[in-house]
Amino acid sequence: MFETTPFAPGELDAYFRRIGWEGDRRADAVTLRGVHLAHSRAIPFENLDPLRGTVPSLAPGDLIAKLARGGRRGGYCYEHNTLFAAVLEALGFDVTLLTARVVVGAQRFEERPRTHMALLVEVPGAPRPYLADVGFGAPGALLEPVPLATDVECHAAGRRHRLVHAPHRGPLELWVLQARRELGADGAARASGADGASGEGAWQAQYAFTLEPFERPDYEVINWHIATNPRSPFNRRAYVQRVTPDGHLLLDGPLLTESHADGTVEQRELTDETEVRRVLDERFGIAVPDGTRLLP
Repeated sequence: MFETTPFAPGELDAYFRRIGWEGDRRADAVTLRGVHLAHSRAIPFENLDPLRGTVPSLAPGDLIAKLARGGRRGGYCYEHNTLFAAVLEALGFDVTLLTARVVVGAQRFEERPRTHMALLVEVPGAPRPYLADVGFGAPGALLEPVPLATDVECHAAGRRHRLVHAPHRGPLELWVLQARRELGADGAARASGADGASGEGAWQAQYAFTLEPFERPDYEVINWHIATNPRSPFNRRAYVQRVTPDGHLLLDGPLLTESHADGTVEQRELTDETEVRRVLDERFGIAVPDGTRLLP
């Protein structure tokens, strides 16, 4: 079970104000799904701290200050899911911290290291735990948690997911989160539309994980490695994502990609730092810290 430092007075309220959650604060499946979706829609994924040479703090108070009280920043997976785990614990859920291999586009799962953080959440009275994850910066990310069960297709907020088992070496079962990707006329994979009926689709692996529990010190090491390793993509170019009412918005270096619920995708290259800052402000709701260089 994940154990965290209790929130200081007012910190939990600040978090719920940031995500716009006015529903119940109790440990049940409805609250878990609702808070998960509200967090995913409200707080963007971004790597601006590593980009400017700073290792993000995972201390609960610092996460509240950055992701909740400030209101104009986001974070990457360790920040999002560390904060979300603490919130869930405060509501009465039991949470186990997991690590996963991001395998989108990989030929072999073993080629990728375990660098992603995900959560296993026990819901009182539920027959099985849920996989929860508010920090996976990708169009195939979960917007709501899914029950830990194989080959059950889950539809939530216009996205389709399932969990499957994959063969691997080791004593623990390997779970794989898959997202349904629709194929357009050009053969390119696109996020599934809200009705899930646009075009010919395929299941695409997002990440693979076992149920081995990890602890807070493990993420301090992984977080430092990802923020400082010169080969890490997170300290080499801006990588920012946000869930929109109509789909998904991604800034990868100078390339801005907007995916819509009907399967259409728009892309354009941003020309300079000024335009990138304006887009981050107006489209992503992010205030860029001083001293951040957004383009090479």
